[in-house]
Amino acid sequence: MKLQLAGLCVALCAVMLSGCVPRIELAAPKEPITINMNVKIEHEIHIKVDKDVDDLLKNKSDLF
Repeated sequence: MKLQLAGLCVALCAVMLSGCVPRIELAAPKEPITINMNVKIEHEIHIKVDKDVDDLLKNKSDLF
């Protein structure tokens, strides 16, 4: 009899605690998200040429 009463109490507690779960809702924002970016890109290319290649380019300018 005590075992049945203990089981009934456990079941009753489980039912009561199952109603205490918080409610979570996800919703999209009503206004669009705007991202303002000001980007400035600068680059420099430095080419170091071997002396032999440099002489070849000076002597035969019709290569390119």
